[in-house]
Amino acid sequence: MLLDQARWCIVTGAADGGGMTTTHADVLVIGLGPAGASAARAAARAGLDVIAIDRKQRAGEPVQCAEFVPQLLSPTIDAVTATARQRIAAMQTFVERDAPDWQGDFPGVMVDRAAFDAHLVSQARAAGVGCHFDCAVAAIDPAGVVHCDDGRAFSARVIIGADGPRSRVGRAIGEINRELVAARQITVPLRGAHDATDIFLSADYPGGYAWLFPRGAVANLGLGVAYASRACLKPALERLRLTLVAAQRIGETILGATGGAIPVGGMLRPYGILGERVALLCGDAAGLTNPVTGAGISAAVLSGMAAGEAAAAVCGGDDGAPAEYAEDLEDLFGVAIARALQRRRAVLGQYAGGNTPSAERLRGGWIAYPEYWAA
Repeated sequence: MLLDQARWCIVTGAADGGGMTTTHADVLVIGLGPAGASAARAAARAGLDVIAIDRKQRAGEPVQCAEFVPQLLSPTIDAVTATARQRIAAMQTFVERDAPDWQGDFPGVMVDRAAFDAHLVSQARAAGVGCHFDCAVAAIDPAGVVHCDDGRAFSARVIIGADGPRSRVGRAIGEINRELVAARQITVPLRGAHDATDIFLSADYPGGYAWLFPRGAVANLGLGVAYASRACLKPALERLRLTLVAAQRIGETILGATGGAIPVGGMLRPYGILGERVALLCGDAAGLTNPVTGAGISAAVLSGMAAGEAAAAVCGGDDGAPAEYAEDLEDLFGVAIARALQRRRAVLGQYAGGNTPSAERLRGGWIAYPEYWAA
């Protein structure tokens, strides 16, 4: 691990009367997923002293992702090529019990997400970032000093929150993801070669959908629902698993399981002030996950790169950089997120008064159908 300790300053912390040391850098990144690693690398390449911390013991583990990356991002991020496990050519959408609808132009790549994250972290380290794992944030004080549960403390001119949908940095500046989807995913054997992402839409999955994404000999089978409906998550996923086993599409064995929360309420204001420090949010912490599909890897990488560049501008004396960063995110993601949020809420509105959305309404809320893209 490249720590480059000589470039960091150790200062005496005031919060405990001078008995604790605080590690200081130009930029502190909290979270070393795709957003955080990309932000840290960009800031370090701009010549800044950068520290990055993550509560996980290893990059990307446990995996909490369907592991699909759209073709649009693939040529620009070498981590995709380095960790690709299967090419995807199309999307197959099952609406209730209707015959599937086939869309032949939805290319992408299934990656090994743990390896993907590790690759990005290795690039950040090579750029000079000091990466600390197994370092969970316990508190962020009003002055912006970050205290970890192992007793360490960190301070920086700019703090970048890349710490997921329940971001501690976001909470500290009053930017909170209040709409979430609860998701569960299992890994299962795949009984035949398949090069499409399968999507399952049903009124039984309020505020979400189910998926079967192939990764060579195995597949990721998952389901997400609105957080208020999370009690139905495990039984609904089990019913789908048994249906696919009976259809001889997957084997009976469950090889692994994971789960987590996905922000679906739209983009937050991605900056704020903590004492005399600037805080920036990127990736899930900034609400940049698509409210309909839950896709977030592309937005994480791109927003992380932009956050690192904005941090460099702040450290260079540009007071307008945070607002410009917010404008850049709006230009990149605003239209797509706003459309997805509108479609999501239209489908959820169908549940009012004990009703459920029709198959037609479900199609109108999914990206594979022309109704989704209509004005």
